[in-house]
Amino acid sequence: MTTVDRKALYAAFRSWDGFLAMGFGSGLSPRAPGTAGTLVAVPLAWLLQPLGTMGLLAVVAVTFAFGTWICDRVGRRLGVPDHGALVWDEFVGYWFAIAFAPPGWPWLLAGFVLFRIFDILKPWPIRLADRHVHGGFGVMLDDLIAGGFAALVLWGVVALVG
Repeated sequence: MTTVDRKALYAAFRSWDGFLAMGFGSGLSPRAPGTAGTLVAVPLAWLLQPLGTMGLLAVVAVTFAFGTWICDRVGRRLGVPDHGALVWDEFVGYWFAIAFAPPGWPWLLAGFVLFRIFDILKPWPIRLADRHVHGGFGVMLDDLIAGGFAALVLWGVVALVG
């Protein structure tokens, strides 16, 4: 995590947008805040599964736009546009990763693993977006792309398994 005064970090967390941008507090994890944020997104994804693929894609679109705005606001207040505590992007990227998967815990967990792999390794073009697209849109974009890569692999696995 980029160094920010802890007092400023917790002050940002106490605002409504900071609370959401920091994934209900999961982004304050001292180790692997992105993984912690994605873990919080898993039970929420389970609750969203009844919406089906199109419903989940609508949630992804709305939460991506909303996340662009709140992550930009909170990042500006912190003075670090892509601070590690901002994990709303993990929620949205993960939800995109599992949007085309069948319902059920095994697929949610497989999506979790695949999303974390792509988000951590950041192969091209994820790394390109991470380095060159800034502000709230940049915070959100690289995770959406990572979610897309994970979705493609997961979709392939679903097609092979039957």
